[in-house]
Amino acid sequence: MSDGKKKIIFLAGIGLAILLFFIITGKPVKEESNHNNLHAAMENMEETIAPEEDQEASFENVIVDIKGEVKQPGVYEISADSRVNDVIEIAGGFTEEADIQLINLAQKVHDEMSIIVSKQGEEAAANTSSSADAGTDGKVRINYATQDEIESLNGIGPAKAQAIIEYREENGLFQRAEDLLDISGIGEKTLDSFIDQIQVP
Repeated sequence: MSDGKKKIIFLAGIGLAILLFFIITGKPVKEESNHNNLHAAMENMEETIAPEEDQEASFENVIVDIKGEVKQPGVYEISADSRVNDVIEIAGGFTEEADIQLINLAQKVHDEMSIIVSKQGEEAAANTSSSADAGTDGKVRINYATQDEIESLNGIGPAKAQAIIEYREENGLFQRAEDLLDISGIGEKTLDSFIDQIQVP
């Protein structure tokens, strides 16, 4: 065999040895890399899901009492971000005799809320959902009161009442009476004139 052929065979052997080395050592590295990538992807997925779970958990439940012309009257526990319509559904819906025109289905629920669904032809009960926002001692629950109820306060007209409603919708519930001072048009003098008429929170 000539020296040229021997050289070619020798080089081919070295190339084959190098190729086998990379095949043998490269596969575990690739698998480890894939494993690390999978682990990182799972961690990212957990971080993405976690805020959503925390957001769901941030809503506390409230207790609501519904009476009158619904199929299943009673006391129900429901999420604090729910509406009167959600309570009606949980209670089995209206009966055929319910006067649905007297109920504000879009109203947000609150703890200890009483919803009374009147029968057609009867006068509205004193504590229907639209007027269930009177707090203890007849005070107005400023976090849940309607436009008309807020206007009943000393020194509060339609414009200021609307400003109070818009503020609580944009910034959340009032935690103390002094939070009302953040609303344009309501100063300390105005607040002092009706502070004894409201309940916060």
